[in-house]
Amino acid sequence: MGRLGVQLLVYGERQREDLPGVLAQIKAAGYDGAEAGGDGRGLLPAETLLASFADAGLALSGLHVGYADCADAAKVGEHIALLKQADSRFLICSGVSDPGSIAGYEASAETLNQVGRRCLEAGLTFCYHNHAWEFRPLEGGGQGIYTLVERTCPELVKLNMDVFWLHIGGADPERFIAEHSDRAGYYHFKDGAGTAESQTFVELGRGEVDLARAADEVRRHPWEWIVYEQDRCDLEPAIAVRRSYAYLKQIGL
Repeated sequence: MGRLGVQLLVYGERQREDLPGVLAQIKAAGYDGAEAGGDGRGLLPAETLLASFADAGLALSGLHVGYADCADAAKVGEHIALLKQADSRFLICSGVSDPGSIAGYEASAETLNQVGRRCLEAGLTFCYHNHAWEFRPLEGGGQGIYTLVERTCPELVKLNMDVFWLHIGGADPERFIAEHSDRAGYYHFKDGAGTAESQTFVELGRGEVDLARAADEVRRHPWEWIVYEQDRCDLEPAIAVRRSYAYLKQIGL
C-alpha cells in the first residue's frame, strides 16, 4: 500500500509565508507527505524545502513544475538534485509547448522523453500531470493526452493521474486508470464539479467525482502516492485537509 499526501496548493499564499506551520498541520492530520510546486510561481528555495520537510517529519512526495522548466536542461538538473537530496522520487510536469495543436503535443513528447530518461538514469520517476484540456478534440482529429501517451516511452514517462480533471475532461477515471496502469503509481485525488471552462473545488467526498470507484481501481495496481489536491478552498485549509484525510480513510486508503 502506498502513502497519502497533500498538494500545498490548498494553502494558497500561506505555503510561501509559513511552510513549517503548514507542514505541521499536514502532519497532525495524519498524512505521510506533501507535494511542492504546481502554483505557477516556481519552487521555494531548496534549502527552505529540505529543512522544513525534515523538521516536520514529512516526505516530499514530489516536485510539480511547468513545461518551461522541463524544456530547460539546467532547471531539470536542479530539480533532480533537490529530489535526490530530499530522498524523493517524483518529478511532475504540467503542460506542453502548444496545447492547441497536435504538433505541439508531438514536439513536447520528445522533451518529456528526454526528461524522463534523465530522471530514470538518476533513479527517479518522471510523470505528466493531466488537466481537462488535454482531452479536447484538436483540429485535424485526435486528443492531446493520447498523442502524449503514444509518443512517449512508458518506461520514461509515467502519468500523474488527476481523477478530477479526468472526470471533467470526459474520461471515466476508473477506466482510464485501468487502461493506463503501466503509467500509474502517482495520483491526485481532487473533488468538485463543473466543466472544462468553469469549476468549483471542495473537500474530498463532497463533490461529484466518484473517488471511491477510482480508489478501487487504484488498489488493483501498484501505487506509491495518492495526493489530495484542492485548487481553491473556501474553508480554513486545516479543516479541509483533515476532512479530506478522513474521507481517504473512509474509502479504504
